[in-house]
Amino acid sequence: MSSLQPKINITRLEKLLDDFAQIGKTKNGGVTRLTLTSLDKQARDLLIQISQSAGFKVQVDAIGNIFIRREGLKDLPVVMTGSHGDSQPKGGRYDGIYGVLAGLEVLLTLNDYNIQTNHPIELVMWTNEEGSRFAPAMMGSAVFTGKLDLDQAYAIKDQDGITVKQALEDIGYLGNAKIANQSIKAIIEAHIEQGPILEQQNQTIGIVKGAFAQRWYEVTLTGLAAHAGTTPVNMRQDAVVGLSESVTALNRLALHSDSKDIRLTVGMITVSPNSRNVVADHCFFTIDLRHYDSELLANFETFIYAQLSEIAEKLNLKLEIKKVLSMPSIHFDLNCITSVRKAAIKNNYSAIEMVSGAGHDACHLSSIAPTSMIFIPCIKGISHNEAESITTSWCKAGADVLLDTLLELSQ
Repeated sequence: MSSLQPKINITRLEKLLDDFAQIGKTKNGGVTRLTLTSLDKQARDLLIQISQSAGFKVQVDAIGNIFIRREGLKDLPVVMTGSHGDSQPKGGRYDGIYGVLAGLEVLLTLNDYNIQTNHPIELVMWTNEEGSRFAPAMMGSAVFTGKLDLDQAYAIKDQDGITVKQALEDIGYLGNAKIANQSIKAIIEAHIEQGPILEQQNQTIGIVKGAFAQRWYEVTLTGLAAHAGTTPVNMRQDAVVGLSESVTALNRLALHSDSKDIRLTVGMITVSPNSRNVVADHCFFTIDLRHYDSELLANFETFIYAQLSEIAEKLNLKLEIKKVLSMPSIHFDLNCITSVRKAAIKNNYSAIEMVSGAGHDACHLSSIAPTSMIFIPCIKGISHNEAESITTSWCKAGADVLLDTLLELSQ
């Protein structure tokens, strides 16, 4: 075993990131690599090729998750790391894949220094984290943790009618490895922040202590279709007016909330009959509500219902609100959080504790094993966008902290 303090090879890591960014590269420097497509297959094949060349054991489970194991000295529970390789349409070149390749770089660094860990370390590329081709998102980790039945996942179709199972077969990644029952000591996922907080606060490492609770709502406002030229404005039951007042009121609620960490988004809108000379009789919109405190979120839901009811009554509209998703907040493991903090301090990186506003595979995984995450900044907080970017120093920092965190957990 080497007595030298191991350090990741940033030149190799950036080369890995650049090589994978060529697979599905868009004209503006981003990536479109949808899950279980031929491009996803290319990325998977490349990861396996590099891993097998380095002497690591590779297995694929029934939902296509790829497990890359560097064996330990003892028969002990595995320490896991990894993320996802699929992207959004016209997404960024670091979202997800950074965590996979930073994990791969850690394993390669351990080889470089001939370091043997007591616990095995396993790098995982999870299937369909994004959910942009097949819903729901985080599918591979959901199946792995038992939150989604495998046969239900297999039956899900994309917009062309192709099932998940067919897509797995088409690219040759319908595996049969039985991995879900193995004993896991800890799981650490490295990821870009996908937000602006670290950069704005001039911090290099985000020590992720949990993830926001989420609630999704579908709202329908129903009025009365009428002629745009003959119906006086004060006599209308205009669903679009209800929509506009609702969006403004919801934004005002979020801006003036006692908690600055409330996230409220109206992301999807449809209008009927959607004609320029007809007063709309129907508006549908969605609300995405998030916060770390589940109790505060429940109280905020009450405010939303009351505000929308008041608007609908004033405008003589029928209101229907349907809650379609309710996910509790995630609290990561204190020992894992401590290991990440110690690694950041050891490497002299500035760091803050933070909560993830986005969902990640680590959120599902935390239900079966001690888990935490490492965030690095991304420029201007831009993600799910071709302009997504990181600096060399941030790239190195995240991998350095991941290396020392995994070393501590695996010894």
